[in-house]
Amino acid sequence: MRLILYFFASLAAFPAQAADPIPASVRVTFDRRGVTSAAAVGLADRAGGRAVTADSPARIASISKLVTAIGVMRLVEAGRLDLDADVSELLGFPVRNPAFPDTPITLRLLMSHRSSLTDGADYVLPLDATLQATLADPRAWDSQHAPGTWFQYTNLNFPMVAAVMERATGERFDQLMQRLVFQPLKLDACFNWSGCSDAAIAKAVVLYRSDGQVARDDLHGVRPACIATPARDGSCDLSIWRAGVNGAIFSPQGGVRISMRDLATIGRLLLDKGKIDGQRLLSARSIRTLRRIEWANDGKNGESDRGFYCAYGLAMQLLSVGTPGCNGNPFNDGRARFGHAGDAYGLKSGLWIDPARHEGVAYFTTAVAPDAPRGVTGYPVPEEDMAQGRLPNAASPAP
Repeated sequence: MRLILYFFASLAAFPAQAADPIPASVRVTFDRRGVTSAAAVGLADRAGGRAVTADSPARIASISKLVTAIGVMRLVEAGRLDLDADVSELLGFPVRNPAFPDTPITLRLLMSHRSSLTDGADYVLPLDATLQATLADPRAWDSQHAPGTWFQYTNLNFPMVAAVMERATGERFDQLMQRLVFQPLKLDACFNWSGCSDAAIAKAVVLYRSDGQVARDDLHGVRPACIATPARDGSCDLSIWRAGVNGAIFSPQGGVRISMRDLATIGRLLLDKGKIDGQRLLSARSIRTLRRIEWANDGKNGESDRGFYCAYGLAMQLLSVGTPGCNGNPFNDGRARFGHAGDAYGLKSGLWIDPARHEGVAYFTTAVAPDAPRGVTGYPVPEEDMAQGRLPNAASPAP
């Protein structure tokens, strides 16, 4: 029988009123056949004293981009999308960097962060905003680098991707992702709590900042009244949605809520080249397309965030194994991995696949300080600890 270990924080040992409570942290390992270990410590809700578990859904930040990309590839396989087509043709308005008006913007460029878009005009858009108006703001564009020539990690790329998906299908992004990804994989997961069950809502992980302040998802067991950023007048009328007008509504860049046990299922899909439990969701070719390096840092061709980004595919990070100018990887074991990291609202998360050993890991930890000390790999210590299996104050590391 396969060994599955659970380490849960004791509520008696870690009361909600503790001066320095243990951050909610979960780590799940897996192979192609299933979960091989699970570990959890801390409180999902400090006020209620509710312990976090491997089944507690959390906002996983930018790993959401990889989840969105799985949906994109399903549409590519169905012939509904073309990675190299000008997205202007689907969106119905010109998508061009004003400094380089003759260069088309494609899904491939958007998903590999080489579109020349920036986050200067914001990407958390109110419900009544439009992408067309956002792109008309000069701050949305890098005027110094043509599309395809420069890597700049940009959240706005993914509201653009979501808008293209909506225009290709006529479906609202959150509902489309339920159909394409979450339902086929039998996951109780969602974007911005749209489509998650009441049971998932009741188990939500409250995200706390390092000073203990609530940052996100303090739901008290109740579905949010507004699952989008409210309109500029404070209203939240989703009936104004129109396909492709505002792809930011359901946070395709960071809004997935999912447990680490369910995130491991997505990892298993990637690990087994598009299959899960013998059923195929994506072709092996699509997985190779996501993994194929579109950009590799050479010190002169992009913004690497102090060496954090070393190589990138389509919504897929590739961890360094000794590339000059790169931080290496948080596992500190010299092994090549692919997947994605997440970082928002005090949370650090990761979904990483080791193809040589046919195994992977999904994890998050919360309440990480923005200035958390760096470890030996150059990653923040809390993230390095989670990657290597050292949970905060856990009795022993997860296997």
